[in-house]
Amino acid sequence: MAEAERIAVVDLGTNSTRLLIADIADRRVEELERRTEVTRLGEGVDSAGRLAAPAMMRVVETVESFRALIDEHGATRIVGVATSAVRDAKNGEAFARELANRFGVEVRTISGADEARLSFLGATSGRPAGGDPVLVLDIGGGSTEFVLGVAGADPTFHTSTSAGSVRQTERHLRDDPPTEEQLASVAGEVAAIIEAEIPREVRREAATGIAVAGTATQLAAVDQALDPYDPARVHGYRLDRYAVEEILAHLAQLPLDERREVVGLDPARAPTIVGGAIILAEAMRAFDFDWMETSEADILHGAALDAAAT
Repeated sequence: MAEAERIAVVDLGTNSTRLLIADIADRRVEELERRTEVTRLGEGVDSAGRLAAPAMMRVVETVESFRALIDEHGATRIVGVATSAVRDAKNGEAFARELANRFGVEVRTISGADEARLSFLGATSGRPAGGDPVLVLDIGGGSTEFVLGVAGADPTFHTSTSAGSVRQTERHLRDDPPTEEQLASVAGEVAAIIEAEIPREVRREAATGIAVAGTATQLAAVDQALDPYDPARVHGYRLDRYAVEEILAHLAQLPLDERREVVGLDPARAPTIVGGAIILAEAMRAFDFDWMETSEADILHGAALDAAAT
């Protein structure tokens, strides 16, 4: 057995900043520490084209606390990845350099293609190689990745779309609670994105689906009324399409303050969960999935495995 390498991964997402510290050996990930903070880095990026100062400060404070954990665990390598918000912002690269200078966390802004590849690698890493084609769906704040392939091989199809829980919320869901017309606008936009960017033969080819990241795992927690959140009960959970639509309808009719009180839902995710749930519901409808498996293994695991292989 190969000697384990201790790797820390910091993910600067549009809605959340996340940390994974893990020992990697023989293509296996042993989690030592995992943290998620909803920092809303992408707040306003869709309209302004820049990262806002308060959002950057929230991330700076979070990365500072992550750096202390990294040092405590003695990680030998730190991998930083930034996705949609930093890609889209005019000052994104400058902010990444600031994090490197202040905390020694070298953040690489990855393309949508790399984001898709790493998400697929992480989500399928615990599966035996081969089998039927599986769709990995990664709903982020500023983009959603659709990745198709078989475990143990490179994806055969991937696309990074402009559907995102923060992006669609800011564009359409302006009332509290949102109106039926606003909800329909999100659903129509997402359905049109899927129709335009994912060929029908790809949708027919996918035998099963894995949904990763906060929207899917939060809905799995709500469906099970988990309090507190239990990753072991979320990982591998079969999230039924009817349940997604039922939870969506319930959350959408609640004002934000009441939505924050829903059992199983992280209050910090309440502002964007409706937009994210619409994306998940439309994806399941487009691929004709009766259910999708939710997974705690995602781009964090993929980035760690990718770093260990180089």
